[in-house]
Amino acid sequence: MESARISEALRALVFDPDPDAGLGETIDRYYAPDYTHRSDGRTLDRAAFVAMVAGIRSLVAAGTVTVLDEVRDGSVYAERHVFRLTLKDGSEQHREVAVFGVLAEDGRFLHLSETGFEVPPEEAA
Repeated sequence: MESARISEALRALVFDPDPDAGLGETIDRYYAPDYTHRSDGRTLDRAAFVAMVAGIRSLVAAGTVTVLDEVRDGSVYAERHVFRLTLKDGSEQHREVAVFGVLAEDGRFLHLSETGFEVPPEEAA
């Protein structure tokens, strides 16, 4: 398998999900069975991560992600991107996120840590 990319995972999970693929199937495509996710000082196991993604997916009407930087060195992975979300209530979020992690031997994400901040809408374009 080719190594996973966080931008592709975001598109497949939240912004443009395949209507014929369930959430679990899509998660399996990008994330290893023992995946862990750290955000804002809190670490989630895979089950908690899946629940978080399901919650986000239920709120998002549309979104885009623009990769600013991406680096892979062996199993080490890093990406910086900007996303724009439109929620079902019509509100928008614009955020820059830095992701650092480790890929499993099969190329899926084994662990990711992320941090980010809000950006003005004109900077998120």
